[in-house]
Amino acid sequence: MDHHLSPGTTADLAIIGSGGAAFAAAIRAREDGLRVVMVERGVLGGTCVNTGCVPSKALLAAAEARHTAGDGVGRFAGISATVSPVDMPALVEGTQRLVAQLRAEKYQDIAAAHGWEILPGHARFAGAPEDPVLTVTAQDGTVTAVEAQHHLIATGSRPTLPPVPGLEDVTPLTSTSAMQQETLPGSLLVLGGGPVALEQAQLFARLGSQVTLLVRSRLVSREEPEASHALTEALREDGIRVVLQAAVDRLRADPVTSSVTAEVRTPDGGQVVSAERLLVAVGRTPNTEDLGLEQVGVRTGQRGEVLVTEQLVSSNPRIWAAGDVTGGREFVYVAAAQGALMVANAFHSAGRALDDVHLPSVTFTSPAIARAGMTRAMAEAADIDHESRTVPMSQVPRARVQRDTRGLITVVAQRQSGRILGVSAVARDAGELAASAVHLLDAERTVEQVAGAWAPYLTMAEGLKLTCQAFSTDVTTLSCCAV
Repeated sequence: MDHHLSPGTTADLAIIGSGGAAFAAAIRAREDGLRVVMVERGVLGGTCVNTGCVPSKALLAAAEARHTAGDGVGRFAGISATVSPVDMPALVEGTQRLVAQLRAEKYQDIAAAHGWEILPGHARFAGAPEDPVLTVTAQDGTVTAVEAQHHLIATGSRPTLPPVPGLEDVTPLTSTSAMQQETLPGSLLVLGGGPVALEQAQLFARLGSQVTLLVRSRLVSREEPEASHALTEALREDGIRVVLQAAVDRLRADPVTSSVTAEVRTPDGGQVVSAERLLVAVGRTPNTEDLGLEQVGVRTGQRGEVLVTEQLVSSNPRIWAAGDVTGGREFVYVAAAQGALMVANAFHSAGRALDDVHLPSVTFTSPAIARAGMTRAMAEAADIDHESRTVPMSQVPRARVQRDTRGLITVVAQRQSGRILGVSAVARDAGELAASAVHLLDAERTVEQVAGAWAPYLTMAEGLKLTCQAFSTDVTTLSCCAV
């Protein structure tokens, strides 16, 4: 250690990062009476509260409000409204106020209440693999040594920039920088077809940008094909130009206007697409650079992710990882569950793995797309004999009275037993349907049981009952509330 090293800190658990996984681990450890030190080199709170879930959903809600005001004239007779241009500086400032408030309430205050130490600075492993030590370098150059029984890497991830020729010349936006800009682009190219790309594309389209979405295959390609198709049509209705099976060969920046031009290959031939700005949303890269992982024998994968067992331990038995840095499912609730699980495994020898069989997912477009459990393709890959039914939202009374029948519900079930394997939905409240489906899956309910269960009339949850009824009857022949 050099002469700038401070006397050091000792803990039971040292955590690198301060997002969902880090805080869940710290809370659980403190509940167990363990000493915790958390290291954060940037802003407390991680991706979700600062640059991810919270600001994106807040801005999506604002864009939805603006869109609904303009859309209400066509949807509801007798309703009129005026939509004005967006005051982007005010919108961004309001969102950042919300972010700061939640960061204070749910991170700063929580850490203080539970009583763990937070060291600002960059953490790097030193020492031997059998006796790892963290060195934390503050902005003023002060270095603190942290010794701990176990270490948790919870450094999250960052937007990926793909190797497209010319990308370095166009100053692309990412999901982080896009939500912080105070000037609304007149036109926007969005690269990507996953949740972040779709949410950002619709967000800016509804704020007033002309948006072109360039998708390598199809939208949310892990989901049911009919769900992907329904969402594609909904985005096109919003005025978004959706180009599927698009491969971007080159990007160019106009030296005078700084506008961006993309040379694109599609099954229908080549085309050139231009816009004021480019937003890249093709995935995320784990943050593992300059952590000294090689020094302490921690192995990483092709994308830089920390390789862990199902119990979340790395190739070093005293170093663990949780959240996006492991390269798994990028949901804050998964990160939090992993953080708590790591403490149980490291300090109580629980030996448990995360049960994510019924993991719900939601993309917060409008309509939203959500799922819990299996798709048909997943059931087929697992060699499960299955069948499915799909009911369009035009058959769901709640959607009819809301004058929004975009979307559908699909239920996949085991053929012989009727046990529900998965539920997918494209709907205004698809996330709530997925949350309800988790309980049906956990309880191993059959389509017959759900078809005969109570469902309040004029709720979106009634759509689940109708889709299960579709396994045995033609729901188009049913009257309202027919059982």
